[in-house]
Formats: sequence, C-alpha cells, structure tokens
Amino acid sequence: MPLVTIPIVDVLPATPRSRLVTLDLRGQCLAFEPGQAVMVGAHDIAERRPYSIACSPERAIESDHLELLVSLEPGGSLGTNFGNVRQGTLVDVDGPIGTFTLPASSPDAWLLFVAGGTGIAPLRAMIDHLLRARPAHRPALLYSARRADEFAFIDELSAHSDAGLLELHQTVTRDDGPSWTGQRGRIGPAHFEALLHDPADTLCFACGPDAFVKESIATMIALGVPETQIRTESWGR
Repeated sequence: MPLVTIPIVDVLPATPRSRLVTLDLRGQCLAFEPGQAVMVGAHDIAERRPYSIACSPERAIESDHLELLVSLEPGGSLGTNFGNVRQGTLVDVDGPIGTFTLPASSPDAWLLFVAGGTGIAPLRAMIDHLLRARPAHRPALLYSARRADEFAFIDELSAHSDAGLLELHQTVTRDDGPSWTGQRGRIGPAHFEALLHDPADTLCFACGPDAFVKESIATMIALGVPETQIRTESWGR
C-alpha cells in the first residue's frame, strides 16, 4: 500500500499503560498478513515508527478500520507519532512491513503463541485469523503481564477460551494483590510444558521485550521445539 493519510477514529484504554488506537481505512486497500506492522507518523512529519497491527485482515475488512495497540510513553502520552491524538486527527500510514507472520501452510501443526505485555498485538491478529480458518488443533496462548489489569484484549481471549477454541494460560510477574488468583512469576519450563503437547510438531510465535523473548526461545528449545519452528519479534524493553 502506498503512503496514505487517514484519520484516527478512536483512542480507548486497553490497559493502564497502553491504548487501542483505531484508524479509519476509508476504503483503502491494505493487504497485510496477520503479524505484520505499519509505519505511522503525524501527518506531514517525515518521522514514522512501526506499530504491529492488532487486528486480523478479516476484521480490518469487516470494519474498514485498522487497530494498533500503543504503549504509553513515560509521561503518559502516545508520543509525537500520533499528533494530538483525538478523533479526526490525521496520520500518515505506510506498509505493511515485517516477516513475523504465519506460514503459508502448516494445517496439521500445533500452534503456541507466547506474549509479553503489548507483544499480544500481532498475536491477537494471528489468533483471530486462525480461529476463522478452524485450525486442526486448538491453538495455545501463554500470556505474561506485569499485573492483572495489564492483559490487553483479555475479555476477547477469555471468550475464545471459554468456547474451547483457545488454550489460554496467564501469569503475572509483579502483582501481589489478593484479587489475582491465577499463576504468578516469570514464565518458565512448567508454563511451557502445560501447553507443548507435541514439541517436535509445534510452531511457536513469541513477541515481547528482548529478554522475555530470548528466555522463551531457550526454554522452548530445551523442551524439544526445533529452533526452525520458533518465530519471534522483540524490542529493547
């Protein structure tokens, strides 16, 4: 897709430290694969940054909208790439970019998604795409966040889990409040063992901070997942 200028439709809280930014595609044909990103910048400003697309291609076509999960800056803003960040604000969008995508065909493989924080964005796009196609095995998601209120899209993901479509495991790393009754601590072998039903035939997709992704790779390889079947995307936080 060539560079287009489109407006912000909405900016909603996704977690205390992130926002779901919705852009109006205005009928623009944005052909992308689940897991890819777009470059976004304030209108008429040369600098643009990549943001993972948080919706599947099917959802984008149905709604004529593009969804991005954006982390807040330390001061609480979305940064300069979204201008004044209100409904109707124009942004320049280019793309798609990236090779963190599902394979063209592996219909019989098990699928494990591993998300750290806002790393859930491209994985949400992949999961929605897969569930529409009815995969051979129920996909699994291991989702780690700092606190219980920092799981983006958790209502949607929990609904998939309740319907028996997704095997969902969550863990928090810093929440010591009594309201959280799920798993705690950094992800480790026990978390992966619960979800790796056939390590040699599992495709794994991990996205999140660098250290999180590196640790996940090492653990999956130690548990028998071939390195060639692990795809990752990370950033330096």
